[in-house]
Amino acid sequence: MSDTQSDGRRPVFAAERRQRILELVRANGAVSLRELAQAVHSSEVTVRRDLRALESEGLLNRHHGGATLPGELSREAGYAHKVSLESAEKAAIADLAGALVEDGDAIVIGPGTTTQEFARRLTRHAELAVVTNSLLVAQVLAGSPRIEVMLTGGTLRGSILALVGSAAEHSLAGLRVRRAFVSGNGLTAERGLSTPNMQVAGVDRALAAAAEEVVVLADHTKVGVDTMVQTVAPDRIDHLVTDDAAPRDVLDELSARGVRLHVAPF
Repeated sequence: MSDTQSDGRRPVFAAERRQRILELVRANGAVSLRELAQAVHSSEVTVRRDLRALESEGLLNRHHGGATLPGELSREAGYAHKVSLESAEKAAIADLAGALVEDGDAIVIGPGTTTQEFARRLTRHAELAVVTNSLLVAQVLAGSPRIEVMLTGGTLRGSILALVGSAAEHSLAGLRVRRAFVSGNGLTAERGLSTPNMQVAGVDRALAAAAEEVVVLADHTKVGVDTMVQTVAPDRIDHLVTDDAAPRDVLDELSARGVRLHVAPF
């Protein structure tokens, strides 16, 4: 079986294409369907078929947004890897999420490259109070004199440049803010938001508990993906901000559970 190339390149046979897909997933830990299709110059339909075949051999785990290595449920991607993925989608999500913040708001922001991008949209606001455990978010907002930034305590988790642990959780106890803006490694209609790390999950839960409404920022590679530790149950998620490559069936299920969808065109 092969794919004929419209630009004159020789056909790429299934075995060769699947080997390349496997190399990409092994090198990156997690790769989106769109990235794989572009890398092997094939349609997403063809790549989905390849992923099913590779999954049946136990070589990778397939999900709506792409593929991960076996064991990725408990593996946390580092900041350097995350920052290179889906940057255009994250920017579009950040633009849309920025509309959910008004001057005078008090909000909490969790760690992640998407929330870091979102924080950049807040610098135009006045009289904003932001509580975060993310060093990246704090750094983005540090030069904005009209925004009060409060960092949690805690132990630095270098892979995501965020503060975690009991001190971080305790510093959030008793807070009440308008909205929490959080990300994660996976989002499904059945379990809600999840992450591979228990310490990160504990702080994410505390961030969500401090808010009247929870806003999840997740690009399409995370929608339909389930990881090890649940952080925010689906019935606690008020808004989802994602991009239009997210799997429609998952979005429909989340909407049916009462989640308000904000889908950024891309």
